[in-house]
Amino acid sequence: MAFSFLPELVISIVVVHVVIVGFYYIKSSKNPLLPVSWPVVGILPSLVVNLHRLHHYISFDLLTPSGHSLKVAIASIRMFITCDPTNIQYIFSSNHTNYPKGEDYAEIFDMTRGSLFSADGESSRRERANFQSVLSNPLLVGLMTKCCHDKVEKSLLPFMAHMVRTNTHVDMNDMLMRLVFDLYATTIFSVDPTCLSLDMPSVHVANAMDTVMEVGFVRHIVPAFFWKVMRRLNIGPERKLAAAQAVLRCFIMDMITERRKKGHIIGQEVHIDVLSNYVNDQNYNDDLLQATLITYMIAGRDTIGTTLPWVVYNLTKNPHIVSSIRTELAPIMSRKAAIAGAVTMMTFEPEEVRPLVYLQATLLETLRLYPPIPIERRSVVSTDVMPSGHPVCAQDIILVSIYSVGRMESVWGSDCLEYRPERWLSDDGRQLRYVPSNKFPAFNSGARLCLGKDIAIMQMKIIIAAIVCNFDVKMVDGQAIDTKLSCLLQMKNGLKVNLSKVQM
Repeated sequence: MAFSFLPELVISIVVVHVVIVGFYYIKSSKNPLLPVSWPVVGILPSLVVNLHRLHHYISFDLLTPSGHSLKVAIASIRMFITCDPTNIQYIFSSNHTNYPKGEDYAEIFDMTRGSLFSADGESSRRERANFQSVLSNPLLVGLMTKCCHDKVEKSLLPFMAHMVRTNTHVDMNDMLMRLVFDLYATTIFSVDPTCLSLDMPSVHVANAMDTVMEVGFVRHIVPAFFWKVMRRLNIGPERKLAAAQAVLRCFIMDMITERRKKGHIIGQEVHIDVLSNYVNDQNYNDDLLQATLITYMIAGRDTIGTTLPWVVYNLTKNPHIVSSIRTELAPIMSRKAAIAGAVTMMTFEPEEVRPLVYLQATLLETLRLYPPIPIERRSVVSTDVMPSGHPVCAQDIILVSIYSVGRMESVWGSDCLEYRPERWLSDDGRQLRYVPSNKFPAFNSGARLCLGKDIAIMQMKIIIAAIVCNFDVKMVDGQAIDTKLSCLLQMKNGLKVNLSKVQM
């Protein structure tokens, strides 16, 4: 029994050998970007060579020449890759029951098994109804926006002001991820870990969440038997994942245990956080409760925390957009100054930023080009034919490249690669244009459309408005802005900037 995995190990060794041979062949080829298909491993060698530019490779080397959809193989895995909006509508909406996330997806993200993140069918409908009930509670929505405002006022702006006084450059990626982790720990658990503070404490839990997404990416692109062998042997990325999962489980269970000890009421204060909606629900055992709370953290911290640095990055490259945002903020700033007098820092309430269409257009433009989840995976239940004419078979894997959709000239025009918030505005600039979710799937589409979209937009508007109003941000020269190998479109080496105070 101890050696029951030996057949898988032998197959894995063969696969590695073929991949290495293919890798060196492609590297020595005159056209190493060519998606060469090899026996046994399919396009895996070509994929490995292009991992450093994976999303560009999928968009421009695979999908664009093939008419935005194609079928490929990685080892024994058959894949259909697409960014065609008609296919997206079909997969996510018209025939979505034939394209669930699937058991393989639940296995890849085993920490979220049973939760909305990986559930299908009736379980998915039940979990979605529970999420919708929680996120539509006006008390919780009020808590989330108030918490965002307070964290900006008491943590973000003082931290940035200190960096200005000490003439110290800032890693905006790290700073914003810390801010958002604090924000969501507070709204989910009523616990503020104060990761964004001047002493910059270790962020073991946040790092563990990153590891889950990075190793999840590895599990996506290698055959399942390969990563399962590594998991059994506790080696490679699977060893790192096991340690990260232990950190996450310990943190979540500490939060649950502490709440159960104290109950809902501490003194006279009734908790209205996310945890309070689940902690005493008999339908949630400890495993499902942990998975559900991790899903809330991913939905908030990972998506918003991933997007905000890309917003700042694009603002540093487009100072005219910063000027336009400040022009939109100017009337609010004047009213606030008239009431409060001279203030050193200015923050914004939800009702103040809600009508700001140019600011929201800037966020949407960022999400178009830099979607936090660049690829969505689905499985095939029954043999079918896509609207594009491509046949798919049961057990095939569907990969929808959300990153590629935002770069399609047929959808966004000849300037599709240009960062231009104005494309989201009506001709008079007063209203946002409607774009259907199959052409803008950054918040998913159809039956799995993001339930927290409006909350996320509001929180990002509060944060970006405060940064733009109070500080000038300039990138440190000589940086290469690359992306991690992750299920998220996170920055690999951060975003180092210099800050200066805007003179009111």
